[in-house]
Amino acid sequence: MVTLGSSLKLPCGAVLPNRISKAAMTEGLATPDGRPTPELERLYGIWSDGGAGMLLSGNIIVDRDHLERPGNVVIEREPDDDMRQRLSRWAAAATRNGNHFWAQISHGGRQTQKLVNAHPKSSSDVQLALPGGQFAKPVPLTKEEIAELVGRWAIAARACKDAGFTGVQVHAAHGYLISQFLSPRVNLRTDEYGGNLENRARFLLEIVQAVRAAVGPDFPISVKLNSADFQKGGFDFKDSLQVVKWLEAASVDLIEISGGTYEQPKLLGVAGQEEEAVQNVAPSTAAREAYFVDFAKAMQAEVSVPLMVTGGFRTRDAMEQALECGAADVIGLGRPLCVDTDAPRALLASADELARYENNLDLLPPWLGFLKRFQMMKAINGFAGIYWFYEQLWMLGHEGRVDRDLSVMKAFRMVDARNRRIMKERRAG
Repeated sequence: MVTLGSSLKLPCGAVLPNRISKAAMTEGLATPDGRPTPELERLYGIWSDGGAGMLLSGNIIVDRDHLERPGNVVIEREPDDDMRQRLSRWAAAATRNGNHFWAQISHGGRQTQKLVNAHPKSSSDVQLALPGGQFAKPVPLTKEEIAELVGRWAIAARACKDAGFTGVQVHAAHGYLISQFLSPRVNLRTDEYGGNLENRARFLLEIVQAVRAAVGPDFPISVKLNSADFQKGGFDFKDSLQVVKWLEAASVDLIEISGGTYEQPKLLGVAGQEEEAVQNVAPSTAAREAYFVDFAKAMQAEVSVPLMVTGGFRTRDAMEQALECGAADVIGLGRPLCVDTDAPRALLASADELARYENNLDLLPPWLGFLKRFQMMKAINGFAGIYWFYEQLWMLGHEGRVDRDLSVMKAFRMVDARNRRIMKERRAG
């Protein structure tokens, strides 16, 4: 019988001490030029104390001009001595209780805000269909730039291994750069990186091959992959299943199943502005609270690579049901750990349920609640709630505490002001 406390041996031979992972969440705690800080060490030390068998970092970016948000860690070249020491201190704090700590390596692509880059690069020139003008029309990457980026993923992976991280994850989901290559809706290229699925997956598979060569056969490599983009004409479940089969053949040790993009933020349980594209996947009886467990269950029938499922899990019964029926090998927990940092330890000690803080986070006051009937306002309200979690992480990193009574509006203003200050300092430096 598989439980949350069961260990998991990965194909490369590494062993996770239990089945709970702290999912990747953007921290925004690096220096303006992308270096790890004592605040990151404090935050991940707290999470290491929390009992999860594995911690995933937030986005570690391979191009400083394509941040997911200001305050990302950036590894775009071989680290200097200061960077190596900072990475090592971060890794030491994050593994102080014997858990794994994996680096999530990423590139924002067209989902890079204008605040960071007014001319972002992507697979092709398809602009994000979001209101507000925060994202510019991207410029297609050349084949030479693609090859350079493949090398940067390998450099970042090796740097993290040398620093004491115990694994890496290639972020190929959520509409970031690799996901942009996978999507037929975004990737309109006519060369060997566009067109059919094999070509659209070429960038991802070249990255995995380069990372494996850089870290060796015994080091865990994970990929975070959308089960679907949930957009009409986008990357769908049939595509995802085929890519998983290719990744299994490419010696990937764990695949995290997620879904959605900025335009269709399924990963947050938030409605997008367009109608969600239906996927032909049979509903399972397991863990109905989780967003992507049905997709993982369908995949497990055809592949043997371990799967991690993140998104929506709050009850121990649902988590253990997903493990027992084979819908997941690892359970990813995100937002609850922004507030209840010892939630994994509590679950392992038989706690029944975690809090759903997101259910009570509204940007709009009650008297304007009717506006949430409109799809755009519903999406804006949902995204604003995410800033509340951002601010909890800032407080944990700086002060070792949280504020459950913080208002969404105050958090939104504080995070936005901080992002602008970071970018101003970076430009000045």
